[in-house]
Amino acid sequence: MTDRNRIVRRASLPEDAERIMEVFSAAKGIMRSDGNMSQWGDGYPSLEAVRSDIERDGGFVVEDDGLIVAYFAFLPSPEPTYAKIYEGEWMDDSLPYHVVHRIASVPEAHGIFKCIMDFCFAHDRNIRIDTHKDNRIMQHNIEKHGFSYCGIIYLASGDERKAFQKNESLTPDPHPEQSSPSRSLPPSREGSKM
Repeated sequence: MTDRNRIVRRASLPEDAERIMEVFSAAKGIMRSDGNMSQWGDGYPSLEAVRSDIERDGGFVVEDDGLIVAYFAFLPSPEPTYAKIYEGEWMDDSLPYHVVHRIASVPEAHGIFKCIMDFCFAHDRNIRIDTHKDNRIMQHNIEKHGFSYCGIIYLASGDERKAFQKNESLTPDPHPEQSSPSRSLPPSREGSKM
């Protein structure tokens, strides 16, 4: 699948529910085949997690030619599990940020992480993200896209995660006329062409 006709739009329930769950299942398969055997077990992510993301205006899907190929949550701060960080520190702890959670895609779709980051950084220049220590694919993508490792956070369940941040507003912008610190997100059923 190419990104020729790729858009990012808000997720919608119940219309997108079945396909989002299929995407989660495919993403779990990718994790397991790469040796990440413990992340996203026990029915997580659930439809309730997606419903919560949507209720917070932060559940998004990526479509290729009208077919959902990825899901992610893009939520404004504060993120409760980020209040304490261990063995490191955030790049800044006073500025608002967005957090990206639950990135999942089907194996046939390529360039999804870049598409998601392009979308997110078009709306906020300060992004935090975390991932499981065994999720080498996600860690590679996070680092490849310029995030800095900040330390360890713990989820509400007690599970440990590696935490990263990228704050483009801390770096001088070579094109200040083209960016803004925060822009509005697309309405429910409309999408942003990527």
